[in-house]
Amino acid sequence: MNFLPQRLRPATRVRIEAASPGDAAAIGEILSDWIDETPWMPRIHTRAQEQAFARDLVERGWVTVARRNGQVAGFLACDRTEIVALYVAGPARGHGIGSALIRRKQKRAQRLGLWTFQFNAPARAFYEARGFREAARSGGAGNDEKLPDIRYTWERPR
Repeated sequence: MNFLPQRLRPATRVRIEAASPGDAAAIGEILSDWIDETPWMPRIHTRAQEQAFARDLVERGWVTVARRNGQVAGFLACDRTEIVALYVAGPARGHGIGSALIRRKQKRAQRLGLWTFQFNAPARAFYEARGFREAARSGGAGNDEKLPDIRYTWERPR
């Protein structure tokens, strides 16, 4: 039994590790839930297609997950130096999980790049606060959603 008041309990530890095939379903759910929660984001893929996309990312070895209490709370998919996806489950947002995933990737890379949607102000602020700088903008011709996006890059300080 834990008698400590909530505010005195130690923070829940987050474990960052490579994703396993069994994590693909949770990764797909986090992505699908974010799409459903985001009013400006069009749904152009079914949940089944998003699950297949998550399985593909894991099979390629691109995915790192953050586990909280043994459950996948967020994930980062990266192809060498290109961040393909970074999502955190709704209840876990604002608890440092995205920061932990980015920090781990930044420790292991000299440079990173990514695209995010212009409408995604929280993501833009998140990346900018972690040293990413805007490098380009597009009208969305290069993404499936056809939404305007921004290219961000990061380089390790010298």
